[in-house]
Amino acid sequence: MASARLSYTTLWADAVGTDSYNTRSNKVRVVKTPGGKLQYQHLKKRGSPPKCGDCGIKLPGIPALRPREYATISRPKKTVQRAYGGSRCSNCVKDRVVRAFLIEEQKIVKKVLKESQQKKR
Repeated sequence: MASARLSYTTLWADAVGTDSYNTRSNKVRVVKTPGGKLQYQHLKKRGSPPKCGDCGIKLPGIPALRPREYATISRPKKTVQRAYGGSRCSNCVKDRVVRAFLIEEQKIVKKVLKESQQKKR
């Protein structure tokens, strides 16, 4: 891929090395410098977006970054203001709340039925 018009960026060649294999971590882009030369520019891997732990959809409002980059951004950018904020989507949280409410209601109904059964006896 290297032609007479392309040259590796010196910093990139020194820091990363000139790996000739077409791997996912070794992607480059051809960039024209202000001096008019064409050089390779090393590309970082794209981050995958965080996904809902229940249904697996992309969580809206949270950026797709590489894992180490999450350590450098502030907390409000990593979550949303809701229960299970950076972990579950709104639909799954709603389902959890409704499920918990119905389970509690079911317990109350069972208790009332049991009391009414004992009253009859």
